[in-house]
Amino acid sequence: MIETIRLTPGLVRVVLGGEELVDFPDRPETDTYAKLFFPPAGSALRPPYDLAALRDEVAFDELPTVRTYTIRRVDRDRGVMEIDFVVHGDTGVAGPWAANAQPGDELTMSAPGGGFSPDPEVDSILLIGDESAIPAISAALESLHDDAQVTVLLEARSAEHRADLPDSPASVTWIDEDHDAPGARLVDAVTALEWPVGRVQVFAHGERGAMKALRPIFVERGVDRSDLSLSAYWAAGRTEDAFQAEKRLPVGQIFPA
Repeated sequence: MIETIRLTPGLVRVVLGGEELVDFPDRPETDTYAKLFFPPAGSALRPPYDLAALRDEVAFDELPTVRTYTIRRVDRDRGVMEIDFVVHGDTGVAGPWAANAQPGDELTMSAPGGGFSPDPEVDSILLIGDESAIPAISAALESLHDDAQVTVLLEARSAEHRADLPDSPASVTWIDEDHDAPGARLVDAVTALEWPVGRVQVFAHGERGAMKALRPIFVERGVDRSDLSLSAYWAAGRTEDAFQAEKRLPVGQIFPA
């Protein structure tokens, strides 16, 4: 780790460096992500972490915690990577690590994946999310053509949590979160949106309940499944471990099995 940059009170950028990043796989998606591994404090385990093998060798609470994060940017010429972390005080594993990271700290990650890129062939693009989606939406904005028709709806905890976004042709609307119902005002904003004419591509990622509420709206508006990237990054009232476990259950599924 090279340095941390506080983008907002609740968003921390961790700048990573290393020779390995020169050859880090290049993916075309703007929501490129990787799994990050956080071993317990004082752990004797050393990367790379073979979780399948480790489950048979060590106790559950000795396993590294795994979290998936968007890779904001990779500069392979300089061997530098940026990952933005949403921070809620001392809650969770990854956020506190990012908030307290010091130069020289190490972070192990998987090979990257990805699923979304703005399509230049569509008539309009909608980018929708909360603070957890800021990195992916920012990367998407940087990839746009000057004549792209793009609308951004972003929900944040307050005005001071609104991160600076890249310059782009997009129309951007920020929404203040209802702390008793995260995502509810975002859903209201999408419902009230004057829907674009023609083929619309949608990227909507954020709180689980909000994303589930948005799905039927997109269906009603006629968004083709191939033009829809819809997923939950977290769930209100759930720990990260509970949220991940519930992905296998009906309550955790955005699209019914």
